[in-house]
Amino acid sequence: MIWWQTLCLMVGLLAFHFALGLPVAFAFLGANLVGAWIFLGGEPGLVQLVRNASGSVNSFALAPIPLFVLMGELLFHTGLAYRAIDAVEKLLVRLPARLACVTVVGGTTFAALSGSSIANTAMLGGTLSQEMLRRGYSPTLTFGPAMAVGGIAVLIPPSALAVMLGSLSGISISQLLIGGILPGILMAAAFLLFVIATAVVSPGSAPRNEHVETLTLKQRIVPFLRDVVPLSGIFLAVIGGLLAGFATPTEAAALGSAAAFIATIAYRQLTFGNLVKSLMETAKVSISILFIIVASTTFSQILSFSGATMGFLTLIRDVEMSPMVLILAMLGIILVLGCLIDQVSIMMITLPFFMPIAQTAGIEPVWLGLMMLVAIELGLLTPPFGILLMVMQGASRATPLVQIYKAALPFIIIELVILALMLLVPEVTMYLPTLIR
Repeated sequence: MIWWQTLCLMVGLLAFHFALGLPVAFAFLGANLVGAWIFLGGEPGLVQLVRNASGSVNSFALAPIPLFVLMGELLFHTGLAYRAIDAVEKLLVRLPARLACVTVVGGTTFAALSGSSIANTAMLGGTLSQEMLRRGYSPTLTFGPAMAVGGIAVLIPPSALAVMLGSLSGISISQLLIGGILPGILMAAAFLLFVIATAVVSPGSAPRNEHVETLTLKQRIVPFLRDVVPLSGIFLAVIGGLLAGFATPTEAAALGSAAAFIATIAYRQLTFGNLVKSLMETAKVSISILFIIVASTTFSQILSFSGATMGFLTLIRDVEMSPMVLILAMLGIILVLGCLIDQVSIMMITLPFFMPIAQTAGIEPVWLGLMMLVAIELGLLTPPFGILLMVMQGASRATPLVQIYKAALPFIIIELVILALMLLVPEVTMYLPTLIR
């Protein structure tokens, strides 16, 4: 079978399974079964598929995923995340569009503690967004910040998606985690400036709450010192270990989980019930991620063994595109796919092709990986099927989906600007990773 026919067959099977509504892991598993039977030699191919599956998850590099997930689940289910956001709200009480500013700052804080985009948006959409809606905020300031900040969790450590991308692509996980800090902070700052500018230019979009503004300085600072500053130690435990070079990503994740566990005990919020719930949710999320990694690894091997990957690479090489054009093409493909499928599927489909192409063209893998994460993050927000759009619509069922699309548009533009900055000024992404080197 010619390579492009193999590629069309495998991608067509995926599209068919997605159209049936199968979960990502099972969609890839179905395509893998057919591909293994055809290209790996029938029944022996299925046996090889099982061997590949066990080998793909038998890796110490994947250990940070459940540890990072556990860290976020502990803070979420014990209520410490809500306390931190409430403290940030009191501190920012004098700012225009206070609740929208709290959504950006508090959401970024929670992103640095949880690493989960969906959990971030679900929490903010179910709390602050509903309160803003009640107070008469405009839809853009009500829904936009909660969705946009949810995507920052893809960049700022601890990011399970960054660990997954590194493990699937062979890129240094430590450098991916560290490299996402500056772009994530820049993105949060740009969101905050947009929110404040919108409130200043259009005061009616964010009515002020005079009652809350009467809080004394002590009433504003004490909750921040009590509920936010100590929790920042969790972030420092993860990042400090990586930057100092005495902790691997797995060890840093373990430090973060231990710090989160100690924090829940110190604040007297840990109970047997919420501990069990945190562990159960961690198991569910981690197992689903590992299933996806199994499916992705086997899919890549089938494409490689059948000659589809080499045929595609040869086609790209014959076109003789410059590295910059190649990067733009890769990011463009990810942005288009982000309008249709979820971020994990995007990684699974593109990485088997992109990483060999990048290696052949001499493109810095960490730089490319971080730009891919931003492009994938954009996919979370792009209509019609951006997952954060769906999460926000679920948290606010009375709001039409079209209105949520419009609220996300300014923040999509901001993220595109940050992505362009990362492309044109590589130091934005590569400065911190070079410190590790």
